[in-house]
Amino acid sequence: MADITSDKLAQQVHDIRKPLNRISMQAELIKLVLENDMPPDKAIEAVDKILQSCQDCSQLLQNLLDPSA
Repeated sequence: MADITSDKLAQQVHDIRKPLNRISMQAELIKLVLENDMPPDKAIEAVDKILQSCQDCSQLLQNLLDPSA
């Protein structure tokens, strides 16, 4: 990882922020569902999106550690 350029690192950080932002937005949606008696299926959809975003983040971090993968 020592040979990674500053630009490449900045791109990786940007790519990792995208799923983190999705996680945050979906967590806010779950909070709204719970606070406002909205349909539970909205919360289930949000949880599914959070789980997918976590997997995306994990893959991006793995790619950062092993760029040849």
